[in-house]
Amino acid sequence: MVEENSENQGQQQDQNQSERQSQSQSQRQTELPKMDFSMFVLSMHHNAMVHFGDTPSPDGEERSANLVLARQTIDLIDVISEKTKGNLTGDEERLIEHVLYDLRMRYVEAVKEQS
Repeated sequence: MVEENSENQGQQQDQNQSERQSQSQSQRQTELPKMDFSMFVLSMHHNAMVHFGDTPSPDGEERSANLVLARQTIDLIDVISEKTKGNLTGDEERLIEHVLYDLRMRYVEAVKEQS
């Protein structure tokens, strides 16, 4: 009988821990920044930097560059820039122009490094 109580308590503790983890995970999801155009552009910028191999891997392994995917991401941001002309705020226009300039310069540098 004592063993049953210990076992039930252990199961209850496991269940409580699981519920706390679920609540914590739910809180992190609700604390994410609001997604807007600027966040989208910055996300695409980060994706390109990943393709350049400039961001660390979560597991600590070195990333290799994939210039084809980097170029595709730059082209995609350019298409978005063209399709949204006249519909962006001044800050959004400056952001997308800056991101495109930054990524294009990084692409030129990466191509030179490979040569």
